Amino acid sequence: MENFIFKSGTRIVFGKDAENTVGDHISKFSRKVLIHYGGEYLKEFGILDRVIQSLEKNDIEYTVLEGVVPNPRLSLVYEGIKICKEEDIDFVLAIGGGSAIDSSKAIALGAKYDGDVWDFYSGKAVPKMALKVGTVLTIPGSGSEMSESSIITNEEKNLKCGIDCELIVPEFSILNPEMCYTIPPYLMSCGIADILSHLFERYFTPTKSSILSDHLLEGAMKAVLEVGPRIKKEPKNYDNCSEIMWLATVSHNGMLDAGRISDWASHRIEHEISALYDITHGAGMAIVFPAWMKYVKEENMERFEQLATRVFGITDKKDKEELVDRGIACVEEFFKSLGLKTRLAEAGVPIDRFEEMALKAIGDSGYIGKFKQLTEDDIFEILKLAI
Repeated sequence: MENFIFKSGTRIVFGKDAENTVGDHISKFSRKVLIHYGGEYLKEFGILDRVIQSLEKNDIEYTVLEGVVPNPRLSLVYEGIKICKEEDIDFVLAIGGGSAIDSSKAIALGAKYDGDVWDFYSGKAVPKMALKVGTVLTIPGSGSEMSESSIITNEEKNLKCGIDCELIVPEFSILNPEMCYTIPPYLMSCGIADILSHLFERYFTPTKSSILSDHLLEGAMKAVLEVGPRIKKEPKNYDNCSEIMWLATVSHNGMLDAGRISDWASHRIEHEISALYDITHGAGMAIVFPAWMKYVKEENMERFEQLATRVFGITDKKDKEELVDRGIACVEEFFKSLGLKTRLAEAGVPIDRFEEMALKAIGDSGYIGKFKQLTEDDIFEILKLAI
């Protein structure tokens, strides 16, 4: 096991009608809030109205900034920062999925900074202060509702960069599984793929011994494989929605990789794809991860063998390589069963900018990944495998 520090700073408020209590929780921190969201469904299903009613009941002032889109834009973050500074707002409330939450976290950082908030995402500066953040989760998948991560797209530079910072861990997150009823099937599939990708990033580790985390991760993977098809068939089944919402949160709150080194190369590669072509993150992960697995499998065949046997229950293959390949095939088949593409060509992503994507993914570090260190040439080959 590796040395680690684990802190869980987010209060989770889980269950039916939980969004009606948001004002009670914000009142402990603030009297003036920026509500940040995207998607007309929040109005259509009365979610925004219920949140506002709770704020008004607690005499909390609010300003609304809508317009969040998948792969949240830096330009909208700038707009939110401007509002917070001009109106002396001290709390940002995100309503939505990972995009709304990540954008809100960026606003919270920028509102307490005299420079350009992109400095934090490009690594030029380290945050010292931030506004407090809370969330009302409507689309599970990203895990941002309980994490210290935020990822933003700089549309002018075609860059998608992230930051990990304790200052932006949400103070509370409202999780009402009934919110899942409003999610279009495609976005739910992308969320499920995102959950599985977070588990994979932690599972493929160079850490030699982390038995508890192995079993926790494998259990979470099996739960995703079980619940994913159920929620596709019964999208308004409360128990299914409860499971997938909590799985998304637990998969990315830091608990499952305590004591082990995570990889994250696949996420870096996907960020370059979605930065250029604006595909939904979970959809991109369904394409990148199988290709990454095929490329790095020989780095630790035993780890892939363990995935195949423990998670997918494959026991009839005596040849190790055949067993490993079958496990990777099962990953692809699961993504396909969700209605997702597993090839760049199927997703309409052209192949003429692979060198650019590989170079941007590497950045100044010279390599990405911990399970296997990947160079620019390695990333190029993975992208070719994903065609």
